[in-house]
Amino acid sequence: MVLSCKLFGKLKFIASKPNGLLKAFPSASFSTTSQRSAQVMVRDALNSAMDEEMEKDERVFLLGEEVAMYDGAYKVSRGLWKKYGDKRVIDTPITEIGFAGIAVGAALAGLRPVCEFMTFNFSMQAIDHIINSAAKTFYMSAGKINVPIVFRGPNGAASGVAAQHSQCFAAWYANCPGLKVISPYSSEDCRGLLKSAIRDPDPVVFLENELLYGVPFEVSDEVMSKDFVLPIGKAKIEKAGMSVLEVQLIVF
Repeated sequence: MVLSCKLFGKLKFIASKPNGLLKAFPSASFSTTSQRSAQVMVRDALNSAMDEEMEKDERVFLLGEEVAMYDGAYKVSRGLWKKYGDKRVIDTPITEIGFAGIAVGAALAGLRPVCEFMTFNFSMQAIDHIINSAAKTFYMSAGKINVPIVFRGPNGAASGVAAQHSQCFAAWYANCPGLKVISPYSSEDCRGLLKSAIRDPDPVVFLENELLYGVPFEVSDEVMSKDFVLPIGKAKIEKAGMSVLEVQLIVF
């Protein structure tokens, strides 16, 4: 397997027998849905995923800066505050370490918080709670205590926000035991993986991309079903072929 090029943060690998690789690891991959029938923007896919999970499970709630009355800095939480009220869509002060700690405490108490960072650059202010309070608890308790929490928000390259707000933290978090790290691309990915992340019993870092929020992707009726989820930890086969294997990691 040879590394051939890097384009817009996507790594492309060329293999002589890609189908052989997929057949060797059948449980490690799944195929994308077919019969596209509608276009859905990434922000709307994320919004509908949170809406449906909040509707399904009253333990799920959202907190973060400007997520309620303002509908979120990138309008991902549009309409949720009006539908679910102050107790389940909570505007926080500008103190990431404070509301991240509240979110972890709520998860330890049996709730399922979705903790939004306006940018993951700000998550550095809350790193103690993300790592020491959330990620390590399962192992430190010998598997007896789960922390069902999702830390989500934009990560990596963004528009007009300078270097301070444009760093990619995927590798940072991927090297922390106890965290599942997800970086979705399309609307199908965002919708299916966020629903799975919210249902997961352990901490998930959900890295979105600011440049993709307003991008529409074609999706199938299956994707818009309330029962639709995508598995965490499996490679998604976007298009099956016979000669080239392209492995895409993340949009930086």
